[in-house]
Amino acid sequence: MSSVIAATRFSVLDRSRTREGGSNAQALRDTVRLARELEGLGYHRFWVSEHHGVPGVAGSAPTVLAAAVASATDRIRVGTGGVMLPNHQPLVVAEQFGVLESLFPGRIDMGLGRSVGFTDGVRKALGRGKDDADDFAVQLEELLGWFRGTSPTGVHARPAEGLTVPPFVLAMGEGAAIAARAGLPMVIGDLRSRERMQRGIDHYRAHFRPSPWAREPYVVISGTVAVAATPEEARRLLIPEAWAMAYSRTHGTFPPLPPVERVEGLAMTERERGFYEAGLAGHIAGTEEQVAHELETVLKETAAQEVLVTTSTYDREAMLDSYRRLATITSG
Repeated sequence: MSSVIAATRFSVLDRSRTREGGSNAQALRDTVRLARELEGLGYHRFWVSEHHGVPGVAGSAPTVLAAAVASATDRIRVGTGGVMLPNHQPLVVAEQFGVLESLFPGRIDMGLGRSVGFTDGVRKALGRGKDDADDFAVQLEELLGWFRGTSPTGVHARPAEGLTVPPFVLAMGEGAAIAARAGLPMVIGDLRSRERMQRGIDHYRAHFRPSPWAREPYVVISGTVAVAATPEEARRLLIPEAWAMAYSRTHGTFPPLPPVERVEGLAMTERERGFYEAGLAGHIAGTEEQVAHELETVLKETAAQEVLVTTSTYDREAMLDSYRRLATITSG
């Protein structure tokens, strides 16, 4: 095994993607079951996400789902990728993570993002507007203050105050600059936009200010990694998500994942085909040998300390097999 791969942590973000013919409940149970499997394979963290009003994603309440995942596992770190802070009051977020850390001490991560609802309707339902994302840095400072007991309100966040829950900033757009100024670990993607990702990493490292939460920069790169017996099988793992993304770009809604065979039989418009082909490109996908080579390259380029794998596909067994194969690469 490559020494650079051996020195890198590998973790997983699962978005609780729904599948055609399946239910939201099944998607959530699949997430919990996957966490148990990945713990056995030696992955470092297991994170869940926050999406609202999306037909293809069942994960709408990440701290609730994180509690279920932590209850079903013993060792793997559990967290969020992430809680979208502009959607919530920082005090409530601090309280939720304080409860998680109290129940599962030493295992909880607090991944935080600055996105607001995907559509106008969702933003209206949440009582938020697009501009609320601009307040993320202030909200982040307030949230961390609840853990340190520094709120000027005189209120104390219980049971969060005095606890240490590692915070991570999901870096999209200005996220890298915010993470650097706050002195927090950063999660940045995606692997398909290597130059943009590298610019974000370089800015983060150059402007990082040590903080009580992190003395040095810590970079997590995220993206899809698909491993199979042949390059063709690895590419098939990418097809359902690529089509879902193409559909969302052309129809305005993100659908459940379809089976590969249905996508291959579709008559796509030229616009759909363009988005679909773009969705298949740029990921790390192939055999164990090919993926190991590509991982070594990107890790040398970025000097990232961790990789957060975000693979989704219709065939859950094929996805688990991909994670098993990846584990053989990363653990020797």
